[in-house]
Amino acid sequence: MGLFESYGRGRRLLRRDALNEKPPVFIVHSLIHAVAALTAAAEIGLPIALLSATDAGISAGPGWFKALVEAARAAVPAAKFSGILDCGDDAGAAQGALRAGVDAVIFTGRSDVADRLAGIAARQNSQLLIARPTYALDLGVYFFADAETLRGKCADVLASLSPIC
Repeated sequence: MGLFESYGRGRRLLRRDALNEKPPVFIVHSLIHAVAALTAAAEIGLPIALLSATDAGISAGPGWFKALVEAARAAVPAAKFSGILDCGDDAGAAQGALRAGVDAVIFTGRSDVADRLAGIAARQNSQLLIARPTYALDLGVYFFADAETLRGKCADVLASLSPIC
C-alpha cells in the first residue's frame, strides 16, 4: 500500500509508526538535499521518503515539489523512494498537489475536507496523510553544506537505524 497506509472515503487515516514498517523519512529543502539522501539510501539499497518542509505546499507549491522529486529521481535512478508534500491546512494546495501527481500529501485541515481529499487521492493513486510522519533527519540543519557532507550525514543516520526486516 505504499509508505504509509492511507484511507479511503469515510475511514480514518492510519500511519505506520514502527521503524520496521516504514522507510526512514528525510526532510529536504532543496534538490541537493534530495539527491544526497537518495544517494546514501541507494548505496545501501534502502527505500526512503523525502518530506517537504512544513507547509511547503502552500509556500513553494506543488509544482516546485513535483519538479524537485522528478529531478532527484533522474539524478539517482537506483533510489527507491516516495515524496511527501506538506500542504498544512490548505485544501487548495493539497488538491493541486494531488492533481500534480505528488506521491503523498499531508493535509491538517478539517476532517470532512480530508475525507473528500482522500477520495481524490485514491483516484489519483496517491496517499493522503493527516499528520507529519516522524523523520530521521531534517537536512535544513545543514542547509548550506556541500553535497558530500550531506550524503555523509544521511549515510550516518541510515547506518544508525535498525535494519528493516
